[in-house]
Amino acid sequence: MKVFRLILLTVAVALSLLLCAGCGRNAQSEGSAPATPSETSESAQSSSASGEPRSHDESFEVSLGFIGDICLADNYVPMEHLKEINSTDISDGIDRRFITRMNEVDLMWANNEFVLSDRGEPLDGKAYTFRGATANVSYLHDLGIDIVGLANNHTFDYGREAFLDTLDTLKNAGIPYVGAGHDFKEASAPMYMTSDGVTFAYVAASSAEYTIYTPEAAEDEPGIMWCYDDEKFLDEIREAAKYADFVIALPHWGTEHSTVLEPAQIESAHAYIDAGADAVIGAHPHILQGIEYYEGKPIMYSLGNFWFDDYDIDTLLAELRIHGKRDANGKSDMQTASVELVVHPGTQSGVFTSWAETDDERDRIFRYLEEISDDQVSISNEGLVSASE
Repeated sequence: MKVFRLILLTVAVALSLLLCAGCGRNAQSEGSAPATPSETSESAQSSSASGEPRSHDESFEVSLGFIGDICLADNYVPMEHLKEINSTDISDGIDRRFITRMNEVDLMWANNEFVLSDRGEPLDGKAYTFRGATANVSYLHDLGIDIVGLANNHTFDYGREAFLDTLDTLKNAGIPYVGAGHDFKEASAPMYMTSDGVTFAYVAASSAEYTIYTPEAAEDEPGIMWCYDDEKFLDEIREAAKYADFVIALPHWGTEHSTVLEPAQIESAHAYIDAGADAVIGAHPHILQGIEYYEGKPIMYSLGNFWFDDYDIDTLLAELRIHGKRDANGKSDMQTASVELVVHPGTQSGVFTSWAETDDERDRIFRYLEEISDDQVSISNEGLVSASE
C-alpha cells in the first residue's frame, strides 16, 4: 500500500501527511488500548478492500520493519552532507532499495535519535547533542516510517521545550511515537497499531546512559520510559499482552561499539518474553549485536546505526513476517501463526547507507551476524534467520 509514496520523496510535509492518511493503516491513539483484541481486529477486518465481507477462514500476512539509529539533526554529519551537496532528497543518503522496502512493509519502525525542534539550547556538559528542524519530519514520511521510538538518550538533548516540540511535531505529522510523553502515563503506554486485522503493541524504554541527562517521565513531568530497573517496563509489557495479538519490546541498552552483550541485556530480554513480548528489538550500541531465539521468539540485541554518522559499519533492515489463519469467529489465530525474521543487509559508509547488492557482500554480513550471535542462529542466502539446530 505504501509503494506509491516512493515517487513523492521530495514532496512537502502537508502532501505527505495526506498520502499517509490515505494508506489505510489503522493506528490507535497514542497510549490507548483497544477495548478487547477482538474488537480491534473485527473493526479492521469486517470487510475486504472490495467491500465484500471477509471469509472466516481467510489467511492473514503482515510485515513489520525495523531500522536502528537515524539522525536527521541539522548539526550532524548525515544532514550536513545533504546540505553540502545542496540536496533535499533522502535517497542521496540512503539507498533507494532500502527506501523501497521500507515503504513496502505494512508497519515500519525507526529509532528517532534526535530532537525535532526549532528552539532550545544543548544540555550543559553533554558531549553530543542532536537537533533537527521541525520541517525534517518530512523525511520520515519519505522513508515510509509509521512509528518511531523516542526512549533513547538523545530526545532531550535541547531541553524540555525542544522535547515537547518533538512530541508535537510527530503528532502533527501523523507519526505515532512510543517510549516518551508529556507525563509518565503517556511515556509508559504501549502504542497499539493494526494491520490486516492483527493488533500489534509497541513498547519502548531506555537504560542507555551512565550519566543521566534524559529524565524519566513522572506523574506531571515530561520524559521517557526508563528500564534501568525493569519492573515498570515489565508491567507495561504485561499490560500490552492483554490487548494485543503481538507485542514488540524495544529496549535502548547495551555498550556502545561493542558486540559483547551485557549480562543485563540477556537477562532482561528473556524477562520481557516471559512477561508477554513476542519479539525483542534493541538499539543504542551503534553497531550490530547478536541474535538469539528464546522460547521460540526472536531477540535482536542491537540493530546498530542505520543512517546516523559517517562510520564504516554493517547495518540492516530487519523484517518480521507474520502469517496465519483466522479462526471460526474471524479473529487472527496467533497460536498457529508463523513468525519469520528476515534481515536485509547493507553498510553505512561515507554518510551513505547502501544495500548489499552482491552475493559475496550479503554472505559476509550474514556470516558475521552468525559469528557475533555465537552461532545460535543460521541465516539463509535470502536472509531468513533461524535458530541453530
